[in-house]
Amino acid sequence: MAGASTVGNDVDIDIGALFASLWRSKWRILLGSILLTGLAFAALSSVSPKYRAETRILIETRESIFTRPTTQQADDRAVIDQEGIKSQVEVINSSDLLKRVIVKLDLGKNPELSAGAEPSAIGRFFGEVGIGKNPDVETRDDYILQGVRDRLVVYAVQNSRVIVVQFSSKDPALAAAVANAIADEYIATQQASKSQSNEDATGWLQPEIDDLSKRVKEAEAKVAAFRSSSDLLIGQNNAVLATQQLSELSSELSRVRANRAATEAKAESVRTALANGAAVETLPDVMASPLIQRLRERQVQLNNDIADQSSTLLSGHPRIKALRSQLADLNQQIRLEARKVQGSLESEAETSRLREAQLIRSLDELKAQSSRAGEEEVELRALEREATAQRQLLESYLTRYREASSRIDRSSMPADARIFSRADRPIEPYFPKIMPMTIAAFVASLLLLSIFTLLHALFTGAALRPAYSAREALPEPVPPALPLSPATLAISGPEETPRPAIEPPAKEALTVPVQADHSGVANVAARLMASGAARAVVVSPEGDEASALTILLVRELADRGVRVILIDMTGSGEIGRSMLDEKNLPGITNLLVSDKHFSDVIHPDHYSQAEVIPLGNHDPAKAMQSVGRLPMILNALQSAYDLVVIDGGAATVKELKHIIADGTELILCVVDPDDPDVVATAKAVFDAKLLQPELLTAFNKEQLRLDGGRIVRSA
Repeated sequence: MAGASTVGNDVDIDIGALFASLWRSKWRILLGSILLTGLAFAALSSVSPKYRAETRILIETRESIFTRPTTQQADDRAVIDQEGIKSQVEVINSSDLLKRVIVKLDLGKNPELSAGAEPSAIGRFFGEVGIGKNPDVETRDDYILQGVRDRLVVYAVQNSRVIVVQFSSKDPALAAAVANAIADEYIATQQASKSQSNEDATGWLQPEIDDLSKRVKEAEAKVAAFRSSSDLLIGQNNAVLATQQLSELSSELSRVRANRAATEAKAESVRTALANGAAVETLPDVMASPLIQRLRERQVQLNNDIADQSSTLLSGHPRIKALRSQLADLNQQIRLEARKVQGSLESEAETSRLREAQLIRSLDELKAQSSRAGEEEVELRALEREATAQRQLLESYLTRYREASSRIDRSSMPADARIFSRADRPIEPYFPKIMPMTIAAFVASLLLLSIFTLLHALFTGAALRPAYSAREALPEPVPPALPLSPATLAISGPEETPRPAIEPPAKEALTVPVQADHSGVANVAARLMASGAARAVVVSPEGDEASALTILLVRELADRGVRVILIDMTGSGEIGRSMLDEKNLPGITNLLVSDKHFSDVIHPDHYSQAEVIPLGNHDPAKAMQSVGRLPMILNALQSAYDLVVIDGGAATVKELKHIIADGTELILCVVDPDDPDVVATAKAVFDAKLLQPELLTAFNKEQLRLDGGRIVRSA
């Protein structure tokens, strides 16, 4: 047990005293707030009002489909990200743009902006005597620029492409004029930037076009010279002449071969028909001859005549014989003409063979020429590609040059921004807002003065009270009376100064035998400190007369420097009232029903540094309904005190089990060891196998000890 520690000097804040001090100073706080508010109103009224005007700019593409260059995409909406918007904000804040606005509006002569540029009288004096340096024109311009920049606010509206230009001034007309002038100058700067880009483009394209024109001419001249030297003449369909001739000759050779094969087939068919004696007049090539056709007609006529004459004349008639002789001659003539057709076809086939041989020889020659032309054509195509690339690049440069030149000449360069909300002359100033700021000053002064009042009450100690968990050591007052009987004075022993006796109170005072002294209490106190117990449960079977020993034990522990608290649970509440000068104060019954807090039920002993929780003034029957909260209360007290002493009076074993826990010592107060209640309680504790109790007795000449469940005297 940390029993040797001294009582701390912690304090608690008395909330009631705090608010009481605040209420006592209410008129002083109110008057001070009114005074400070009046001063704030006067100060705000003396401040020159400031006006703020704003112009809004929308960043967008102003090009239409009619004015946009053909090389750009057809989308009217420019892709501008948030970084691009922030970049435009920085452009508006640039020093060059602001300087042009200063010159345009002649802001250097404005007293508000040039006030910081003019040197003070001391500065001019130091400059004249050579100690300092007079501000030159550039320094003055820098001061004016800084003045404009201090009054200018440019920002981009979140999640949009809108830029807001705000300017503040004492002159509302100047605020609107500067905001609009900055926006106009920004638009003009954007137009000038795009125009300058086109001028730079034309200036760069002109020499490039001249150089490309020369290179295109040289490339085309190389192509023509190589084509001429290599005899790579171009025929139809942009093909090399040798290749084209080779293709045509191949086609002619195929045609000649087909004609030859067809002629040979026709001649073979005529030959076969003549050899077999077949009718040759049925062959198409024979019938194609005009002579054969006439002979065939004559043959048909003779056959008709023979048929007519045979009807009247016999076969041996001279007329019939003459006609048949003519028909035989005609057939012979037809076969003779068929042989001539055969010979003609064979001659034609031979001619085709000769033509085929000639074409083959020509084809071989053209193949050699085409092979050479193919090798030369590879180099020719390389030269043509170079010339084509140079020509295409020249054409693209010419297109860009014409577009850039036309846009410069016609000055049709819309900026990628437009002003959609121009600044108007502001009517009301944005600073100072006299009424809202005056009200805010009143509330702030009221709050500050209240805080100062509360702090004064805390620092002076007017709102502080001793903490019950570690109460500051109080000087022991000289008590007017001790609520014990005269016999109690003998308990103090010869080593202590006896307390002055008083008249007995209305109730019967607690008494102990005359033979008692302090040695028994001191021994129990020493054993409790040595054991390191955090809780001590006292049982007094003989009632309030034995409970008086608990008071002596608690005061003995407090005198030895132990932070100890006594909880009166005797039922009568007599020991609590004895330590509090018979005052009926809130106690453990009030705490059990949550009627009071710890700070309301813990009271200091008037005759020692111990503390006590009396029985209280709440209904005990209702309090016992919340006895389940008792272990939690005891644990909380153990965390704040070295030792918690609970006097349970004539408690039974069943009741003791609710308040006995680890680190608990059981104490049995004995005045008369032969008392039946004492004997019964000792036996009951022994039979229940509870803790081995310590005997607290006032006897000095004879010692008591427990033997089993009996109290035995030993000489």
